[in-house]
Amino acid sequence: MALLGVYDRVFARMYDPFMQAAERRLFPPHREYLTDVSGEVLDLGSGTGANFPYFAGCEHIRLHAIEPDSHMLRRARRRAARVGLDVDLRQTGAEALPYEDGSMDAVVAGIVFCTIPEPEAALDEVARVLKPGGEFRFLEHVRDHGRTAWAQALVEPVWKRFAGGCHVTRDTAGLFTAHDAFEVVEVERVDIGVFPADPFVRGRLRRRDD
Repeated sequence: MALLGVYDRVFARMYDPFMQAAERRLFPPHREYLTDVSGEVLDLGSGTGANFPYFAGCEHIRLHAIEPDSHMLRRARRRAARVGLDVDLRQTGAEALPYEDGSMDAVVAGIVFCTIPEPEAALDEVARVLKPGGEFRFLEHVRDHGRTAWAQALVEPVWKRFAGGCHVTRDTAGLFTAHDAFEVVEVERVDIGVFPADPFVRGRLRRRDD
């Protein structure tokens, strides 16, 4: 357990340096896409707070965020302070959100569902906390097709161990679009990933009326 704690600290410390080039060159338009929302907004699995600079200065949101990892959470708090962002940031998992039914106008998820232990339960929770007509915006890498999918399955056991539990074989877009609580607004492939975390999809779903 002590060794696992050391790994978690190291992973949290190295995550931003590892992602720095991609966040600077590839991800900005997709972060802007995620954060183009208003009202009561939940950042689902904020990590080290990659979305926070894009939320900073927005006058039409009240931001909530969750992150289960304590080491990531500390870095997210520091980033929020650096960019002057007022955010209600809580340490919890996505499978049991600490918010009332229909309390959110929007939920955003940026490279999150690959690491959630129970993605189906998390998506049910997203549907529960969204108001009817509310938006779920996402940017996630998903399983590819053909030989690439075979190669992803081959490397995933090792990849998960060293990438914070990240799964590269999940059909996340299929999970999202098949959920009865949502109407699909748009889903599109975006070419920003590198094997095995590729391809990426981004999109918007709308919470149906009950």
